Amino acid sequence: MNIQQQIKEQMKESMKAHDEIKTTTLKGLLSAFTNELVSQKKKPSEEISNTDALNVIKRAVKQRKDSIGQFRKGGREDLALSEEKELEILTTYLPETMSKEEILKVAETKKAELGIDDPAKKGMLTGAVIRELGGKADGGDVKEAVEKLFSA
Repeated sequence: MNIQQQIKEQMKESMKAHDEIKTTTLKGLLSAFTNELVSQKKKPSEEISNTDALNVIKRAVKQRKDSIGQFRKGGREDLALSEEKELEILTTYLPETMSKEEILKVAETKKAELGIDDPAKKGMLTGAVIRELGGKADGGDVKEAVEKLFSA
């Protein structure tokens, strides 16, 4: 069962359970899948690939994190809590990400492999590590690990 089908099934279950937040979150996600298909010039009735579905979910997670920060900055704790609940639901569909320590080890190995000693080439190293990890790590965590390598 692909991610889209899994989400459709869970949305039906959440509707039966009268779980409004989960239902709304999953409906929004299915809508985002449809938008992604349309942007790829495909029919909205087609199935989205798991890779594309994960990219859509990652974007949704990033949007929620940004919103939480903005709501807290604006003193809207009620909205921030609502976004956090949605974020919790969305992260259950993402694959397990690597720990910061594991990312740092990969970054150290890649730095030695590419022979990068110039701090001006941090971006190149960050890109190489992200490609190496292939979506198993958050981009922000990779950037942080690379920064650590050059600050030590």
